[in-house]
Amino acid sequence: MKHQTLEQLQIVAEIDQDYPRQAMSRSERLERWAELLDRNPDRRLSTLHQTEYQPARARAAMRGDGSPIAVAFEDPVLRAAGLENDNYGEAKRFFELTDRQLHEIICYCHFGATVSAVTAARHIRAAIAGRQPGMFARMREAFIG
Repeated sequence: MKHQTLEQLQIVAEIDQDYPRQAMSRSERLERWAELLDRNPDRRLSTLHQTEYQPARARAAMRGDGSPIAVAFEDPVLRAAGLENDNYGEAKRFFELTDRQLHEIICYCHFGATVSAVTAARHIRAAIAGRQPGMFARMREAFIG
């Protein structure tokens, strides 16, 4: 990799040093995440193990390849809006979720080792609406996926 000064780079490329982050509301960020998951609804995504039992610092650092959070981080729109990585703590901060809301979306205890993308999207939309999925929805997800 060759180091070049800003002036050298401006000869070959336009550089916007004041590139603003894309302003998105909480609902827009969450809806974008759900839409990304809906693009491949049958995809099996990894969950995080026992998020509710981890100390806060360990929980914040939790991540998993192929998790619903990883799907969000793959999106350039959400990264431009400020999503900095694919760990639990960053998802909680960026999407403005409580531990309970994020637990409902990502935790192993609800879905086992994997969760379908469509199920994760449904839980994200429940967080937008400020409600938790009902008992029958949970039973259907447990038995059908």
